[in-house]
Parts: sequence; structure tokens; C-alpha cells
Amino acid sequence: MLKVERLLVNYKTLEEFKKFREYGIQELSMLEDLQSNIIENDSDSPFYGIYYGDKLVARMSLYRVNKRFDQYFSPQQDFLELWKLEVLPNYQGKGYGRALVDYAKSFNLPIKTNPRVKSGDFWSKMNFEQVKYEMERDKGENPLVWYPSGVSEQ
Repeated sequence: MLKVERLLVNYKTLEEFKKFREYGIQELSMLEDLQSNIIENDSDSPFYGIYYGDKLVARMSLYRVNKRFDQYFSPQQDFLELWKLEVLPNYQGKGYGRALVDYAKSFNLPIKTNPRVKSGDFWSKMNFEQVKYEMERDKGENPLVWYPSGVSEQ
């Protein structure tokens, strides 16, 4: 079983993030987020990842959003926003992305994400659904959501 860990916000993690950027996926780079929030070994990091040996090979950001901002779920409640899920190319198709998503689901809160281009099949396999687009709420994004038991679309 793959182990998801909360990543420490430190210079070692910053160096690991640079390896993702080298693969050219700049629109997903968390490097800027990390640099702007760097406090040595911040334990409240929103970053999670999976290591293969000592190499970070998969990562995501996971933020808890207060229910007062919930425009997606019924009943209205706190939810998770999953951002920037990325697996290094040589490790794709080996369950790392699924492990990260399963970890997020383990909180048993609804999840919203804005998928990358051409990642629809992955999110469908993870049981995420497209919501009915609302121009004011979604502002050009095409969010996908996951509903835990007892939760539905607003």
C-alpha cells in the first residue's frame, strides 16, 4: 500500500518540487505556493505526497474550505478543495494518483477539484462528477466533485 504523507514546508521539499517543474508541467507547479509560504518544517502544510524511496513522485494540495463558502453541496458543509494533483511521468499508471485521491476521500468530506486538460478519464474512475455549470459561481472553471454518502449537488 502506498503511504501518503503531509509534506513539510522546508527547503528539502522545495528542492523536490523543482523536480516536478523540470518535467514541464508549470501550470501545476506548487513551487510558487511553497516559496511564498516557506516556514521551516511547517506542520500545517496543505501539501501531501508519496515517496518512492527518498524521491517525491506524487503530490497534491488539499485545502479545507469553510461551509459558508460552499456553493456546491447539499447539505451545505465544509468541503475539501483538491489542487495540483501531479505524478511524475515515470510513475504514472501505478496507483499513486489513486492513493492521493483515496487519502483525500478518507476525510469523508465532499471534494471539489478543477481537473487538468485531458484528465477526465482519471477523475471519472475516481467517481468524480461534473456539476451543472453556473457562470457566476464557476467563472470559467469546469469543477468536478465527489460526494460522500448523504451528500448531493446543491
